[in-house]
Order: sequence, then structure tokens, then C-alpha cells
Amino acid sequence: MANTSRSGERRAAERRRMASTPKPRPVDESWFGALGVDGDTQMRGEVPSAEDESRYDGNWAAMRGNEGDSRFLTRQARRIIGSGQTAFQRIYGAFIAARAALGLALIATVAVTGFFAVRPSLAVLAVSILYAALSVTTWLLPRLRRSAAPKALSKMGSPQWLATIGVDIVCFIALHVLSPAATLNYVALLVLPVLMAGVLTPRTMALATASIVTLALLGIAAWGVVSGGEVTLLMTQAGLAGSGFFVITLLAGELAGRLAREELTAKGSLELARQQAQLNRLVIEEMQEGVLVVDRRGRVRAANPAARLLLAPEGMCREAPFQLRNVEAWRSLVEAVERAFAEAAWPEAGRDVVLGFESALARTLRVRMRFTRRREPQASEELCVLFLEDVRSMQARTRQEKLAAMGRISAGIAHEIRNPLAAISQANALMAEDATTPSQRQLTRMVTDNVERLKRIVDDVMEVAPSDVHATGPIDAVSLIASVCSEWARTNGVVLGDQSVLQVKLPDEPVGVVFDADHLRRVLVNLLDNGCRHATKRPGAVMLRLYVRDETHAVLSVASDGDPIPPEVERYLFEPFFSTRSRGTGLGLYICRELCERYGARIDYRLRSAVESNRNEFSVAMRRQALPENVAAEARLQLSS
Repeated sequence: MANTSRSGERRAAERRRMASTPKPRPVDESWFGALGVDGDTQMRGEVPSAEDESRYDGNWAAMRGNEGDSRFLTRQARRIIGSGQTAFQRIYGAFIAARAALGLALIATVAVTGFFAVRPSLAVLAVSILYAALSVTTWLLPRLRRSAAPKALSKMGSPQWLATIGVDIVCFIALHVLSPAATLNYVALLVLPVLMAGVLTPRTMALATASIVTLALLGIAAWGVVSGGEVTLLMTQAGLAGSGFFVITLLAGELAGRLAREELTAKGSLELARQQAQLNRLVIEEMQEGVLVVDRRGRVRAANPAARLLLAPEGMCREAPFQLRNVEAWRSLVEAVERAFAEAAWPEAGRDVVLGFESALARTLRVRMRFTRRREPQASEELCVLFLEDVRSMQARTRQEKLAAMGRISAGIAHEIRNPLAAISQANALMAEDATTPSQRQLTRMVTDNVERLKRIVDDVMEVAPSDVHATGPIDAVSLIASVCSEWARTNGVVLGDQSVLQVKLPDEPVGVVFDADHLRRVLVNLLDNGCRHATKRPGAVMLRLYVRDETHAVLSVASDGDPIPPEVERYLFEPFFSTRSRGTGLGLYICRELCERYGARIDYRLRSAVESNRNEFSVAMRRQALPENVAAEARLQLSS
């Protein structure tokens, strides 16, 4: 009850504060100024760009000139957004162009009437030439068009108002006064300033403009009555024309308001669609599962990096759009897509499809499909979304999940083993001091060796035990790998050079990756040890390479020329306590995988094509991140030296 009463008091205090806050006085401005931001109905802070458009294409960004791809933005919407102009500026520019055309039309009218021997007076000719010069000059000067804003026309007598609406009223009234009714009737021209005021100025000013024009017409009619004209005819004509001007003003204002509101709503919806498309693009690009968007003709509209990796025997295939039917290795995938389109159905769990590459082993993919349909009911599918996943990765993930619980238990057991292991080590040290015979010293050495081995196993198990990953900044992978390779070569008695067993190829520029330096050193040393252990001793038997795969990932590759790993061994490579050596613990590659996963990296093995000398390849795909300027400069200095 006390909480309820306090919350009620807070709401009452908030209502009193809002009631006491002075509300801003409404500003009399045009529809575009009221609905936009300083006359701008675009989103705040937005700079329209063609690259922001979301489409189904290879780069997940707009690519001009390809009208066949699906787009989120219509052509008209892209034209409006891409023009960089507000609705007010576009309409203002249209009026300026109309004034220029009307000025030229006045000159042409005077010339045509003169040709037919109906010569206007010199005053009419002078006013027409003056108006044409002013309107064309305003249209030709881009500075006057760019400076257009609702506030510039919000005051009668401002330079913008006088240069446009004021000039029109004065010139057209003058033409109406100077031209006899029997020759040309210039009253219709007054629609232009009245319409311009109704669309671009506040309602009060628009009605004032219509009043000025109406009073001017009534004054001219009164002068005609004084000069002997028929009062009923002249005053009725002036009154009807003035009433029409008021109606035009009101209708133009309402239409302008509706246009401004609809454009503001459309651009807000457009911004939401663009943001959603960008989020979708980011999510799909970062997915570990491959995503393809394919149409009925077998044309790939979109492919994320994971899918491009799965479709290529090495590296990544080309960016979308591309044709699936052009590659023989993808025949089974094409047949699966065609079958799915024909049956209009696909199993929920997916089906396995085998890609047979000529220079590499076959790759089995688990393919799941979803369809998009036309708006008409009972229509056939138009696009098919394929979700691809390597079956080996699925099996490894399943095994990894089963081993997760065992890993936590093993970490607990290892922690409990440390204390008795330390006691055994101390007791053995005491016995070694009293050992007098060779057999006793041999037994103590055996105990010491096995205690050290158990300590290494415990340390390895504790290393991969679940723990909090502390935030780490980017490191320069080039300098770190070069340092580790030099240290590893000295430790193992390897002389680096052209004839060395280990060949290292690194980029000339620093490459920032997200990884802990000590952990990356441990992963690299483990891969070098494995590669050198199973490789021959010829030059280049172990090839280490670091390269930038794309804007988001860098790849560390260690390839050796040993015998290919059998498939029955490959599936257990990264599992703990699995080893082909009698003295091995089977934790090396398992620790590498666990350390990589901590930093969003991925370690994998693949058997390269038979034409390659170094067929066994372990690769680590690491996330890239820009290095700080001082670190990058220091890294470049080290590389140059």
C-alpha cells in the first residue's frame, strides 16, 4: 500500500510539473516548416546515399544498373531520397521554373500579337520584358534556389517573398491595368502568385496575398466604373475572380499540408525499412550457417560469406549474383533446388546434398529451404532461401555439446587432483634424498617424470575450464606470429631460410586481430609442433601463411606435407584425450579450439587437393579489428626494420 501511495504521489507531482511548464507558442509557418525540421522533411542526421539501399545482391548494398534484382525502395522513392532536396525546395524550384517559362511566354505572346498587327503598348512590352528578365534570372541563379526555406517566405516583405510573389503581383496587376480588356486578359496570370503563396507560405500570409490581389482587382474595376464602365459587369467579374483566388489559396494550402504529411510519413517508414534491412544484413553476414537466396532460374541473388566458403573447394566463391547451373560440382544442389520448386515443399529437418569437387574430397551439406510466395493466393514460389551447413561441423558441434558437461567435471576433478599430486611430489623429493641404491634412484625418477606429466595434464585441463573472458584489445598478428616462429625455430633447432623445413609468408602491413597474445602463441606453437611432427624434413614441408580473407576476418594457415589424416581419425581431431601417440594427452587441438572460441575465432582442418604438396591444412579464422594509430605505427616500424 505504501508503494502504491508513493507511486500515485509521483504521478500527481509529474502532472503538476507538466501543467506548470510553459508550452511553446505555436509558430505560424508553412505546412512544410511545421511538419519538417527547418523546412526539411527528411530524417535528422541522414545523408541519403545509394549505398544505403538494401537489395538482394552479392555485397548486400545497392548496385546501380541492375534492375533485375529485388529492392526495398521503389524507383520514385530512391529518386526523392537521392535528390538531397526537401519537399519545400522541390516545389519552390518548380514554381521558379514555371515563372521563368511564363516570362518567356509573355515575350512570345507580345511577338505573336505584333505579327498579327495587334501591337501592345510600349508599357506592356516593357513590363513583360522586365518580368521575363527577373524570373529567368531567379531561375538561373542556383544560390537563390538553394537558400529557399519556409522561414524565408514566412514574412511579407522579406527578400524571398518580394523577389517572387511580390514581383508577380506587381507585374501582373500592371499588365492588367495597361492592357485593354479587348486585347489580352492578364487576370488569369494572378493565379500563379496566389497558388505559390497558398503552397509555400503560412495560411495567414496566403489569405493576405489573395486579399491584396482581390482588392487590387476591385480597385481596378472601380476605376473602370468611374471611367464610364458598367458597374455590374466590372464589379461582378472582379468579385468572382477574387472569390476564386480565395478558394485556390485554401485548396492549395490543404494539398500542401497533405503532401508534407505523407512525405514525412513515407520517409519515416523508409528509414525504418532501411534500418531493418541493415540489421538483417549484419545478422546474416555474421551467421555461421550459410544463406543463399535463389530464384527459379537458378540464379543466386544473395550469398553470405559462410555460404560462399561452403560452395568453394578452397577459399570463397564469387560474390552474388551468380548462376548455380554453371558449375558442375553444384549439380546436386541445383537438382535439389529444382526439386523443391517443383514439389513446393521441403523437409523441415532438411536433406543432405553432396558437392563433388574435382580437386578435393566431396563435401556433404545439410540443406534446409524456405520459400517466398507471390501475393496472389495459390501462387507458386518465386524465391527460395537455402540454409547450408557442413555435416562435419554439425557432427562436431553435437560432440562438443556432449563433451561440455564432461569438460566441467574434468576441470573439477583436475582441481582436486592438484593437492594430492603436490603431496606425492614432496614425498618423492624426500625419498630421493634418502635413496642410496641405483634402483631406488630410478624409482624416484620414474615417480618424478609421471608427476610432471600429471601436472601438465592438470594444467591443460584447467586452461580450458570455463572462465570469464576478459576484454582484450586488438593485437598485431604479423609481428606476433613472426616472433613466435623465430622462437619456435630456435627451440627446435630449425634454421629459417629458403631451404628451411618451415616456410613463413606474412603480409607486409600490420593486421589487427581480436585475440590474447599468450593464447594465440599457444595455438600457433601447438599447430607448428603437430605439423613438424608429421611432416617430412624436406624444405617447405611446413608452410605457415597469414592472409586477410575479407574485411572482417584474417586467416592463419599451417599446412604440412605428411600423410593425409584418415577420415576415421579426422572426426575426432578436436576431441579431448584422443591421440594417435602413446605418450600424447590428446588435449593439444582441443585446447586450441577452446581458446579460439573464446575470441570468436574458428579453427578447422581440411585436406587440400592432390595437386598441392602440403595437403594437411589447419586454419584459424580470426576476427579483424583496427589497431590504434600508435600501435600500428610501431608495428610498421618493426616490419620495415
